[in-house]
Amino acid sequence: MKYKDILAPYNAWWDEGEKAFIHLPTFHRPVFNEIYSGIKNLRQAMSITGPRRVGKSTLLKQAIHSLIQDGVAPSDIIYYSMDDPALLRPEINHETFFDSMMTDARKTAGKIIYFFIDEIQRFEGWELFIKKYYDLDYNVRFIISGSASSPIFKKSRESLLGRIKDFHILPFSFREYLLFRKHGDQAATEEIRGLYECGQQMVGMHTSHPLHADLRSVNVQHPSVELRPEIELHFKHYLIEGGFPEVWSLPDWETKQSYLYDNQVKKVILEDLVLAVEIRKPENLKKFYISLLEKPGQEINFKALSKEIGVNEATIQKYFPLLEMTDLLRHVEKFSKSLHRVRKGNVKCYLVDLALRNAIMRVNSETLIDPDIMGFYAENLVFNALKKWQGTMGISYFREKNSEIDFIVHMGSKKFLPVEVKYRNKILPKDLNAIANFVKRNKFFGMVVTKQWEDVGWHGNFFYLPLPHFLLLFD
Repeated sequence: MKYKDILAPYNAWWDEGEKAFIHLPTFHRPVFNEIYSGIKNLRQAMSITGPRRVGKSTLLKQAIHSLIQDGVAPSDIIYYSMDDPALLRPEINHETFFDSMMTDARKTAGKIIYFFIDEIQRFEGWELFIKKYYDLDYNVRFIISGSASSPIFKKSRESLLGRIKDFHILPFSFREYLLFRKHGDQAATEEIRGLYECGQQMVGMHTSHPLHADLRSVNVQHPSVELRPEIELHFKHYLIEGGFPEVWSLPDWETKQSYLYDNQVKKVILEDLVLAVEIRKPENLKKFYISLLEKPGQEINFKALSKEIGVNEATIQKYFPLLEMTDLLRHVEKFSKSLHRVRKGNVKCYLVDLALRNAIMRVNSETLIDPDIMGFYAENLVFNALKKWQGTMGISYFREKNSEIDFIVHMGSKKFLPVEVKYRNKILPKDLNAIANFVKRNKFFGMVVTKQWEDVGWHGNFFYLPLPHFLLLFD
């Protein structure tokens, strides 16, 4: 079987041209422009990694479509998925298969051949082949994608240092979700983008000059009265469905729950991690992960948790970084003025996407009426947004005796931004005692994320922002 016969079903544009993209989503995630610019202008290989089912393959197909629209001959673009069952045939050798494609590419003098290789982690030693043909200066551009866990990719990417640029794609943020839902509404799209540009200006000013006088001078853009009902409606859906695009079109919540559990928990734990490291009892890893889902944003003591779930503490300590590497969760440690000081002890965990908790814990829209649960969810969303701030050195949480602040954003040189999430109908002065004391001691201002639209603007040394507004500015 010739390699071109294997490739043909994956490359419909060779014969069909524009018709091959009739079912391709027209909505482009904001990161697409940066990825596409890299494909066009950089010699480096492009790597698109991230959790399963976040739209990495769609990004590849959209890039292919754009290349053809920009005048690249369809025959000069090759797409292939390395999980193709055809590669299981005994007469097909992976290395020969790859080398055959490169040999043909070498014959196309003066033209660039674009190779899009999906599920690259299933090709053992893939990094060696890319390094080989990159160093031989073949007229090819590699764009690869993989949905396996980060432990598999880490070592491979290290061997390609300087030869590869990585884009780590996460589930849709609420801002991206709203852009998707309002796709085609030019006025709404421009307003949402304008909010984000304003937020980036605020982040840039604060990370460069973290003095509240700077931010007081910023004219913060607010969502229009016309857009607010749409924001509220879609925010309710986003809290349940999360940022995995394939989930949104499924017919009912039960089907969505099964999809999320099968693709984001079972396959990651039982396939990706089992491939990456030796796990003798994957059921204990799953038990540990589910126990963390029960406590989003709550301080966790591993020793106490070990006794609670019946899994050895040393095993838990081994599993924890693996779960974080696979984009199932993230953590923050207790505040220290020096980021170089390692503080051993309790941690707080947050999910990369809350829909995973909804699926496993059987959470629905009625459950989210509970103010305590919504408080945890709001805190989780704020944390995910803060992680994206450019120029920050780290994030921690503050706790002394009975005083707690949800997040301390480290700006370097002992400059901090305390952020408190108060997702409730009314905020009393006593609710802000901890952050008020921190601000007074450190002579900085604080940010308070709230529930009500009217809770916005400066209140003394605190800058108030309602949660959806905060997410549209910063997420």
